[in-house]
Amino acid sequence: MPQPYSQSKALWAITKASFRAIFGQPTAIVFSLLFPIIFILIFGAFGNGGGQSFRIAFDPTSDSSTLFYQSLKKNPVFRVVNYTDTAELTNDLIKGKLTAVLGIRKIDDGGATQKVSVQVRSTSASGNTFGAFKQMLDYTKLKFETAISGDKNDFVNVEKPVITEGRKYKSIDFVLPGQLGFSILFSTLFGIAFVFFTLREQLVLKRFYASPVKKVSILVGIGISRLFFQLMNVVILILFGHFMLDFTLQHGGITFIEMVLMSVVMLFLLMGVGLIFSSIAKSDTSIPLLINLFGFPQMLLSGTFFSVTVFPQWLQNICYWLPLTQFNDAMRRLSFEGLHLYDCWKQIGILGIWIAIVYIILVRVIRWE
Repeated sequence: MPQPYSQSKALWAITKASFRAIFGQPTAIVFSLLFPIIFILIFGAFGNGGGQSFRIAFDPTSDSSTLFYQSLKKNPVFRVVNYTDTAELTNDLIKGKLTAVLGIRKIDDGGATQKVSVQVRSTSASGNTFGAFKQMLDYTKLKFETAISGDKNDFVNVEKPVITEGRKYKSIDFVLPGQLGFSILFSTLFGIAFVFFTLREQLVLKRFYASPVKKVSILVGIGISRLFFQLMNVVILILFGHFMLDFTLQHGGITFIEMVLMSVVMLFLLMGVGLIFSSIAKSDTSIPLLINLFGFPQMLLSGTFFSVTVFPQWLQNICYWLPLTQFNDAMRRLSFEGLHLYDCWKQIGILGIWIAIVYIILVRVIRWE
């Protein structure tokens, strides 16, 4: 007598096969597991040694032997920057790269406990951070006084801050360079990777290869078209930001041209990355996975939407070496700070290292059929 068909076994077989199929697709694992872990690690760092911090410097005449001076240096909220050149210190203060400069001096009143006076200098360029900094300074003063004296005597006298005029730093001056980098990153990678992959899969590249056309000519032709298209977007975004949203171009047309040239360097790097992805991808569905693995961490860690100073120092050190970080930093230096391309030699140098690495890999992995 035939046994009845087992629906439970069929259900188990289908479930098992479906489960295996899920793990056979890397995209499912990455988007459901890896990306959430990355986001948790990144945004979790905001409250683990991260959070808001303030870049400060001490006046060269400050008394470093005082206990309050040492207390401020040990406080992770205050990122103390050391300067050997007072002119550079003043210049960074005017540009808003420093929240404040503190001058700490002893007050000799004959008492047993060491009292100090704190002079605070800042500029209007730090207007968006100075209020929070002043609150944190007052809180640090209170904690310090409570620690050394239970009755909270006034051992630290914070003088009335001296605020001078500085460069007005608008939010658009931070946002627009980051959005330029974001746009260039993903549009170039997706454009180059999919175009080159499609040409290879449709055997167009193979036909080109069989013709007298040189390989270099094919790559240059694809690259020039993508470069021209992306530069159009860069030009439109910069001009729109400048004329409609008052985006700062310190030297007008000269700054505009230098920003476009900086974009060319970044585009050249990204075109190489896109060609690598198109060559190692087994199918068109794996291209977005590769692009997101390369692009998403940079989107979050390269100062695109918020400053990398919100991260702990160890993570900032990693952020520093990302190509998009260098691009964003260079574009902000050119536009707001009024520097020139030769002043951005560090950023261009690191991008140059990335370009060399990318194109060495590209030569080894590029596929034409």
